[in-house]
Amino acid sequence: RGRHPGPPDGGWGWMIVAGCFLVTICTRAVTRCISIFFVEFQAYFGQDYARTAWIHSIVDCATMLCAPLGSLISNHVSCQVGIMLGGLLASTGLILSSFATSLEHLYLSLGVLTGLGFALCYSPAIAMVGKYFNKRKALAYGIAMSGSGIGTFILAPVVQLLIEQFSWRGALLILGGFVLNLCVCGALMRPIALKEDRKTAPEFLEQDYVSEAQKRDLKRMSICSPLIKVWSHEYLCYCSWKEYDFLLMPGFMMLAVSVLFMAYGCSPLFVYLVPYALSVGVSHHQAAFLMSILGVIDIIGNITFGWLTDRRCLKKHRHFCYLFAVGMDGLCCLFLPVLQNFPLLVPFSFTFGYFDGAYVTLIPVVTADVVGTSSLSSALGVVYFLHAIPYLVSPPVAGWLVDTTGSYTASFLLCGFSMIFSSTLLCFAILAKKIKRTHLQSLSNDTGTKQHIWTNGAIAYSVTAELDQKDVEFLAVDTNSYSNR
Repeated sequence: RGRHPGPPDGGWGWMIVAGCFLVTICTRAVTRCISIFFVEFQAYFGQDYARTAWIHSIVDCATMLCAPLGSLISNHVSCQVGIMLGGLLASTGLILSSFATSLEHLYLSLGVLTGLGFALCYSPAIAMVGKYFNKRKALAYGIAMSGSGIGTFILAPVVQLLIEQFSWRGALLILGGFVLNLCVCGALMRPIALKEDRKTAPEFLEQDYVSEAQKRDLKRMSICSPLIKVWSHEYLCYCSWKEYDFLLMPGFMMLAVSVLFMAYGCSPLFVYLVPYALSVGVSHHQAAFLMSILGVIDIIGNITFGWLTDRRCLKKHRHFCYLFAVGMDGLCCLFLPVLQNFPLLVPFSFTFGYFDGAYVTLIPVVTADVVGTSSLSSALGVVYFLHAIPYLVSPPVAGWLVDTTGSYTASFLLCGFSMIFSSTLLCFAILAKKIKRTHLQSLSNDTGTKQHIWTNGAIAYSVTAELDQKDVEFLAVDTNSYSNR
């Protein structure tokens, strides 16, 4: 097949959306439902909040920490192979966890092995949606990411019922069989080649420092065996740099710092919502129902925010929509300690779930707006990698605060302020960028030069000849060099 001029915005793309939808059910929804096991693990092993919370932390950390590995396999081997392999690893981890005899056993099987499996599936599946959609990208991501909410809505009461009927061991064994559906999802991920993708091996062979013999060998290897390529040292360095050159973009740097604080604030609530509800007198079924409410409203947030931000009036303001959603979730966390009965916790689950679904949908959209589609898979791997340390640290820190203070107030306040700071930090960065852009435009107007600002932050000046339109020359101005376009 030849290269497509651009994302098809439909066709097989909807099957990619369906596959990503199932991936988010089997990864993020299952991870959220691990919090339902929290009380069971604590009672069975007789450990405190902090030590038990490490299980959920390690799952989330491994999923995000190994996200670049998932992107690497997807880019250089196959997205299908990566997701299928991840499904096998995740299923094996859950099955081994059903035989656990200590928390350390669960740290390795449920935490490391299952988390690694989820990592190989999550970011490549999300990146595939971005390759198939452009005009309706936010809506496609909204539908795909709603799998997390739908899965939580369905799985939360089901997992509680499985625990009651078969104990926590039987419930983990059944979940292990369920996540094997990731292998089916992987089979749906048909690759697509776009003209804007990075240079491939045959194109790179035009470089002067590759000999004619090497060119012939590399062409033959790239055609005959796409999975096994013998690349020169220079080619590997070139590919590595071109694949991750977005790391030096100021816009991506600010997004990365903001993501660190956002990830710290959002993780503990999914671990401690059920234990907190139980501590204020809510029954086990009602506590699981709160997670179900959060999950189903999460779906509405995914789809409605995705649809809204695809509208022409909001498409240029996706960053601010993302900031608003993160900030609202932070406010919800600040008010949570005063909500101490089921009727008050229900509206909290509605509000937090909606805005959680909203910003989760916009993470890949905003990332694509910053780095472009060609680098989306690698950039998403880095963005989800940045979730790893906050996801690892925040639940145990919150548990330590609960053990020390005897209440959840300090934990929830810290989460709320962290998310609000994340939103505020990125907001100031965007405003500073707009002010700088306005200043540069005013300077260019003074000198009679037209200026264009591209979505990735580069600045292009167009110098026109007096009357001949064909003589238009675009110069891309970078921080270190000038290159003709």
